[in-house]
Amino acid sequence: MHLDDGGLWRDDAAPFPPSVIILHAVSSGDLLADRRYEYARAYLDAGDHAAAADLFLQALERTPGWLPALVGAADALAADGRREEAEPLLREAAERDHDGLFGISLKLAALGLAEVPDAPPAAYVRGLFDDYADRFETALVEDLGYRAPWLIADLIDRVRPGASFARGLDLGCGTGLMAEVLKGRIEHVSGCDLSPEMIGRAEAGRRYQRLVVADAATFLAAADDGYDLVTAADVLVYVGALDTLFPAVADRLAPDGLFSFTVEEADSDGLVLRDSLRYAHGESYVRRVLAEAGLAVVELERDTLRFDRGEPIRGLIVVARHEG
Repeated sequence: MHLDDGGLWRDDAAPFPPSVIILHAVSSGDLLADRRYEYARAYLDAGDHAAAADLFLQALERTPGWLPALVGAADALAADGRREEAEPLLREAAERDHDGLFGISLKLAALGLAEVPDAPPAAYVRGLFDDYADRFETALVEDLGYRAPWLIADLIDRVRPGASFARGLDLGCGTGLMAEVLKGRIEHVSGCDLSPEMIGRAEAGRRYQRLVVADAATFLAAADDGYDLVTAADVLVYVGALDTLFPAVADRLAPDGLFSFTVEEADSDGLVLRDSLRYAHGESYVRRVLAEAGLAVVELERDTLRFDRGEPIRGLIVVARHEG
């Protein structure tokens, strides 16, 4: 067992983060099915995948088509090595999960049963972080050794020692760790995040002059400001393909403005969806998409972004400059 990237305890052999089946479950309307579902969750958390699968399936017998139990059964079966049994359940779940809350498209892709989507469902990301907001900073910094904001700040200092910025934008700002680390260096900083709960926490921290509930692409499309500094700390793992976002950032960067971000580094080039349902990006891919957007790499280094299951998660920390 270990604390996962969503701040939840999970078994090391489980193929996916469990939060989407645990946190978005509502009553089936059948008390016995609900109880079997709860017991199944406990077995899944304890690593007894076979027992969990059996109980999820019992819940489904009483309430056919109940989405949380469908997803739970599929996850438990996949973790138990019974992927052929998991596949039809996931495909049925995909037909029922109309808004993408359970991230079924990601699960199918991670199992090699579908093409990797260019981006995760917005509802999946929003739901994940709405639940995570109240323990976000503690779980990341204290439990997972999260370092992305500090690594970004250090690299910016290396590029422009002691520099201050008139206008900054923090994409996927979360509760505001990036703004806290850069406190005093940006005169006016805006933040956007897909999660209303995260924005609420950021507002309480009073680290930003402006906060908006929106994904990065939507915010950038509507923005009319020019920014001297744009940051994205541990955000692009939930964005996926970068060929739309990077040009949008370039369009909002002032001449000579900086864009600094982190990505988990893929073992191969291109875009990779990991079993964690987070995206990783190869260095060549990152450099190519930046260049196509008119952004020049000023500094790029490798470091440990955080830990998962006691293992370091390596990534790229990048500072790019607008060439306009």
